[in-house]
Formats: sequence, structure tokens, C-alpha cells
Amino acid sequence: MIDPDFLKILACPETKQPLSLADDATVAALNAKIQSGALQNRAGQNVSEKVDAALVREDRKYLYPVREDIPIMLIDEAISLDLLR
Repeated sequence: MIDPDFLKILACPETKQPLSLADDATVAALNAKIQSGALQNRAGQNVSEKVDAALVREDRKYLYPVREDIPIMLIDEAISLDLLR
């Protein structure tokens, strides 16, 4: 899991907005979409690898995946939260 002190210094690489950990329901919905093959990242690539957690941008428009306790903080890897609704 991500250290709370580390989380305090993380920011969206695009907007510099603060990030927070996604709740369990969001992570479950994200992994269900990934498993179904129906999820694309911001670059338009299919996301095929499940996530352990996710970091949600303050405006709740995008999240960044976390795999093996490593946040993937690349703008193209961001996933729109609208795709989970």
C-alpha cells in the first residue's frame, strides 16, 4: 500500500491537483472493466493488467493505476472515471 506521507506529495502530472486513494468499490469496478476487455486508457490503448489500487485526481475526472505498490503517473496511462460509470 502507498505510504500516507508519500501520498501527500503526489500530484497529477498534468494538472498538479492532489491525489487520493480510490475506494475499494472503485478499484473493483476498474478491475471488472479491465477483465471484460472494455477499458482504455487516455492514450486509447486497452488496459489489460489489473490494478492493486488507484489514485484519483481531486476533480474526480481521472485516476492513475497502482500496480505492485508503484503508482503509474503517466498522463497517457490515466483512466477516465467516466468509463467506470
